[in-house]
Amino acid sequence: MFWWVTFNLFVLAMLALDLGVFHRKSHEVRFREALTWSGVWIALALLFNLGIYAGWFGDYPAADRGRVAIEFLTGYLIEKSLSVDNVFVFAMIFSYFAVPAAYQHKVLFYGILGALLCRAAFIFGGLWLIEHFAWTIYLFGALLIITGIKMVWAKGKQIDPEKNPIMRLSRALLPVRSQFDGDRFITRDAGRWAATPLLLVLIFVETTDVIFAVDSIPAIIAITTDPFIVYTSNVFAILGLRALYFALASFMKMFHYLTYGLAVLLIFIGGKMLAHAGLGYKMPVGASLGIIALILTVAIAASLLAAPRTPRPATAT
Repeated sequence: MFWWVTFNLFVLAMLALDLGVFHRKSHEVRFREALTWSGVWIALALLFNLGIYAGWFGDYPAADRGRVAIEFLTGYLIEKSLSVDNVFVFAMIFSYFAVPAAYQHKVLFYGILGALLCRAAFIFGGLWLIEHFAWTIYLFGALLIITGIKMVWAKGKQIDPEKNPIMRLSRALLPVRSQFDGDRFITRDAGRWAATPLLLVLIFVETTDVIFAVDSIPAIIAITTDPFIVYTSNVFAILGLRALYFALASFMKMFHYLTYGLAVLLIFIGGKMLAHAGLGYKMPVGASLGIIALILTVAIAASLLAAPRTPRPATAT
């Protein structure tokens, strides 16, 4: 219990420092600032990983610390990789609603705050299901494989927020003004309170994260069912998501094969989960980490080395 309380106090302190000190005023997050913050979050995650191995964090016996540290690193790498897909969706949402760059950080801050609560519920709910209904592990494994296949099938398709049922419900229930009012989510309009388009953006960000959580939580549960490791690795990946977005926003088109890599990653993890449940085979965590790193490396290298094919312009005859 001590480490749970300590870790959550650390998270709250970092969030307060982020919004209350470094981003108290809305401003456009530049590449250098985003890269610095991304490095800070990655460094904190790796330091925490080292702390588990060294026995600074957690109450793990010395004989188990190496295994637990590898489980954390593997889980963190999976969640960090899958969060790249969030980055693509965030870019589409901000572009669709024409959100000014100065307001995007505030949307992501509150979006990720909501995501932390959502992920915690999904983690403990998923672990509870596996513990009390062992057959659900087959469901999670199949879900990951199906999601991996759908990622390839849906690549390149645009997201239309107006077709989202949550967005339709929001517009039906809330009075929404047509223009932004600074970085406010709610404002006075014609003498009454009304939602700004920024609130609709936040709602859409939250609903898409719920969808992503359905995929990512089973993926990390396939690596370990230790609640503390599942939770902390997920939280570190989520906390660094805002900085990752601003660091990669202008380079996302370069990683055109990454979606295929993430699809293979989900199919591999789903197959690994089914093999463990059905055949009793549990792949060593070190081997899983190596395969996951290889999949991502190949996808990133292919994106950087091989440009996507573009149709040749028609020539007059």
